[in-house]
Amino acid sequence: MYLGIEIGGTKLQAAVGEDGQIEKIVRRTVDAQRDAEGIREQLSEIVPALCSEFPIRGVGVGFGGPVDAANGIVTTSHQVAGWDDFPLSKWLTELSGANCQLLNDCDSAALAEAHFGAGKEAGRVLYLTVGTGVGGGFVIDGVVQGTDRPAATEIGHLRPGLDCSDPHATVESISSGRGIENGMRRLMDEQQDDVELLELNLSKMEDDETLSAKEICALAGEGNPLALQVLDRACRTLGWGIAQAITLMAPEVVVIGGGVSLSGEKLFLGPVRKATADFVFPGLAESYELVPAALGEEVVLYGALSLAASGSGTGNSC
Repeated sequence: MYLGIEIGGTKLQAAVGEDGQIEKIVRRTVDAQRDAEGIREQLSEIVPALCSEFPIRGVGVGFGGPVDAANGIVTTSHQVAGWDDFPLSKWLTELSGANCQLLNDCDSAALAEAHFGAGKEAGRVLYLTVGTGVGGGFVIDGVVQGTDRPAATEIGHLRPGLDCSDPHATVESISSGRGIENGMRRLMDEQQDDVELLELNLSKMEDDETLSAKEICALAGEGNPLALQVLDRACRTLGWGIAQAITLMAPEVVVIGGGVSLSGEKLFLGPVRKATADFVFPGLAESYELVPAALGEEVVLYGALSLAASGSGTGNSC
């Protein structure tokens, strides 16, 4: 048996399993105000308990932030303080008594979808998560690429256009959940005189709060003009970014996960497919599929278990 762990900004998950099967999952809510120490305290309870219950032969971790995978070190977390330069693989190896390997959560999800999910029949799989941010991972023949570099497959940080000289003007700033929310706010600020005429459902807004991306997508589904405009821009920008990645990397399958992707075929996946086809290199136009992710909330755990079992992605031994 192997132990897979997902460490995020709001949730902590641990699973025991092997060969693409999960035997047990433990979930905890993360209290970000307690910083990384609070998460380590939770792990100090969960990991020994699972290691006592099951014969754990290896540990894999998908971490929600930049990591130095080759050395098993967390670079930082943008959501929870106290992770800077933390030797997570070494710490978990000592805690569990088993070899531990580390990837960021998006690479772990890419590994999972390539091994067990929507990309399992393909040799070259590009995985994207579109949620609060936009991240990516690239797997060739079951191995995550670029884990020895400071960053790789960061499709969300592509700048869509020659005028995007600001490093914050990115695919992510437009197409992520947060980007959709900010885009809606800008349109509403620009068209305040038309808000009542457009019959926006603003009952959930108070003071400076904005509609969530989920609510904006729901409004788009009801035909709201502002929401449709924001979502169309998000989908076209993301499609442009995917087209650049296909042109450079030639994946056979592009798998899209994350909360925004759950908006469905009509509102999200269909428009993203069309935009991708509009911008992709014609020589690769018929060479790929763009499909929704298959593994749901456990995707990072499946990748972490695969990492623990096979060492795919890092070759790190702690």
